[in-house]
Amino acid sequence: MTGSKLDLEGKKALVTGAAGGLGISIVSQLRSAGVHVAAADRSVADVEAEAHLPGDLLDPAYSDELPKAAAALLGGLDIVVNNAGVITRGPVTDTSDADWSLSLGVNVEAPFRICRAAIPIMAQNGGGAIVNTGSCWGLRPGSNHALYCMTKAAIASLTQCMGMDHAHQGIRVNAVCPNEVNTPMLRTGFAKRGFDPDTAVAELGQTVPLGRIAEPDDIADVVMFLVSDASRYICGSLVEVNGGKPVS
Repeated sequence: MTGSKLDLEGKKALVTGAAGGLGISIVSQLRSAGVHVAAADRSVADVEAEAHLPGDLLDPAYSDELPKAAAALLGGLDIVVNNAGVITRGPVTDTSDADWSLSLGVNVEAPFRICRAAIPIMAQNGGGAIVNTGSCWGLRPGSNHALYCMTKAAIASLTQCMGMDHAHQGIRVNAVCPNEVNTPMLRTGFAKRGFDPDTAVAELGQTVPLGRIAEPDDIADVVMFLVSDASRYICGSLVEVNGGKPVS
């Protein structure tokens, strides 16, 4: 697609949560478009990318250094996709201190630290694009997901604020906000609760106006749009990708 508004050839990107179902799709699509990718996750041995940055996002030093490390390995940094995330289910009365620390650390603190470190690098090189993986569940309340909704609401607000604050530096910050996505994390959650994943995914799809839950590529396609020049006038936006299904 050379010469088009989706031309990303030679760009450099950092993607967190790169080994997950959605992360793999994002990394694959970026690389297919000619982007050089630094993949970050607890283990990235099986992720095809130009650079690998394994580590724990709960470690502040790791999150703080990720953009600098990616830029050093790739020769620059044009794109950051804060895709890593965890889901804690249940009301607050069933939420442990460990749940709180994990959810806040991965869903909020790590993206904050990564953006804080990446923005000066991008600004020095004329700008860039940051996409945070939010959720429809962070835009309105959902039952039995209090902590998850709260953390995704936080990243939604942070995205909007950063979009305003750094637009003048040529840095566009947006969030993609899916509803349910057919990933290993979703399927594992069903299995842990005693449901057959295939049956559960099929039944969940019947609740979606478009007739199915999202596949990872459905979300990755929107990420690709948001990091490209096709979305050059979109900044500080929360883009819902939900098949027409509201949070319930």
